[in-house]
Amino acid sequence: MELKQYMKIIRKKIGLVAVIVLIACLAAAVKSFFFTTPIYQSHARLLVNQTALPDGQLSPSVGTLQTNIMMINSYKVIIKSETILSLVTQRYPELNITPAQLAGRISVSSAENSQVMDLLIRDQSYIRAAQMVNAVSTVFKEQIPLIMKVDNVTVLDKANENAAAYPINNNPIFVILVSFIAALMLAIGLVFLIEYLDDTFKMESEVEAVLGIPVIASVPKMTKEDVRPSRKRVLNNQGVGEGQHATINQ
Repeated sequence: MELKQYMKIIRKKIGLVAVIVLIACLAAAVKSFFFTTPIYQSHARLLVNQTALPDGQLSPSVGTLQTNIMMINSYKVIIKSETILSLVTQRYPELNITPAQLAGRISVSSAENSQVMDLLIRDQSYIRAAQMVNAVSTVFKEQIPLIMKVDNVTVLDKANENAAAYPINNNPIFVILVSFIAALMLAIGLVFLIEYLDDTFKMESEVEAVLGIPVIASVPKMTKEDVRPSRKRVLNNQGVGEGQHATINQ
């Protein structure tokens, strides 16, 4: 089948394609604006950068740096522990969250061979997420010397509560664009499927293509008006002397 034939099939069902695409885009827009709860993300950055020796001196050696990097794996577990998060909820009761709930919203990551830890917290309010991530960072930094007997954590960047915030789970323009593309592909596929399953002839050229012989005559499509006898036709069919007669009782 040539490209022109494909385009011809699509043009015949362009109304169906338009309806499907329009419904999909409207549904995506309604869901994005009215049925999606926005989720915001705030982050703080921690630096594991030094280890204190027993005499109070610092050891900026290569071995110390490697030790700090290896300790990050332990810190990822400690920062989400009940010990740290319980202190956070006790010290910051305005957060109105339990340690278990807070643990479910924390995400800790670090680049390979990096001494930097990224602490991420998600919440329906950006300001609340920023407050939580700053609170966890502060308590974690204070408790590490007591837990690990080393003071090697520095809060490199705190979350800015006044920063412009955008939801991470809702981008209406992107959602509508994806819906448009997906609906368009689905609609075109549906059109070709309908055309494939339809084995009736719509045009004379289709009959000629299948049978290989020219069409001699065709019966046009007739409407109800064409088959309904008109008053003029009835009058013309009446014979001479035929007509309407009145009875005596009339």
